[in-house]
Amino acid sequence: MSSPRALSDIKRDLESFVGSKIRLKANRGRNRIVEREGVLESIYPNIFVVKLNERKIERRVSYSYADVLTETVELFVYDTQDAEIRIASANN
Repeated sequence: MSSPRALSDIKRDLESFVGSKIRLKANRGRNRIVEREGVLESIYPNIFVVKLNERKIERRVSYSYADVLTETVELFVYDTQDAEIRIASANN
């Protein structure tokens, strides 16, 4: 089973983008897909935290690396030219 290796690869990929602006696309079930922009704030052993600024309210959401692996959550990082780079997908 290659899941532990894949989870560690996702974590390693995300570590280099801490502090970067990202776009988050999350499948919340029952055909509800949420898209938000924020900053990848911190990385922990089992989760990562994204800081969102919505309507002048600062909010933090956390997701597990398994959410990225199963593509429940898709992450796109903005590079210096504001082009999006998809990171840590199961197909990469």
